[in-house]
Amino acid sequence: MIFATKGTKGTKQIVARFLSRYLPLIAWLAFISYASSDNFAAGNTSRIIGPLVLWLFPNTSQETLMMVHFVTRKLAHFTEYAILGFLAARAFRTSPRPAVRNHWFLISAALIVVFALIDEYHQSFVPTRTPSVWDSLIDMVGGFAALIVISRLGAKRKS
Repeated sequence: MIFATKGTKGTKQIVARFLSRYLPLIAWLAFISYASSDNFAAGNTSRIIGPLVLWLFPNTSQETLMMVHFVTRKLAHFTEYAILGFLAARAFRTSPRPAVRNHWFLISAALIVVFALIDEYHQSFVPTRTPSVWDSLIDMVGGFAALIVISRLGAKRKS
């Protein structure tokens, strides 16, 4: 069991390690869910991205502005799931349970796939959002990219 220790000090350490491992992951999953709400709809993000681009590059055409907004939103998908991949790997690679620790890549990948699909499904119920299988694929690529980098870095450390 996770809380089976000899004393209170040991229990506190185990709980602290558990929370430090999984709380960031849970918080990031909550942020991704929040980012799927109306607050991060294209109409709202364009009010931030557009003025910023125009401030940096005042002669930007409307077509270029639309393209920058589109690319920025897709990079945000990639990045938020790369962070998810990193946090999932961090949580599962250091698990005290051998089954979780030994299969961290598969468990992390499954979490990324499932959450990317649930995220887009959730957006189908938000009137200002447009669900897209392509966005789910971008999400998954971002998460898998982080997992592959972490896996390769771990393999280099071992050798």
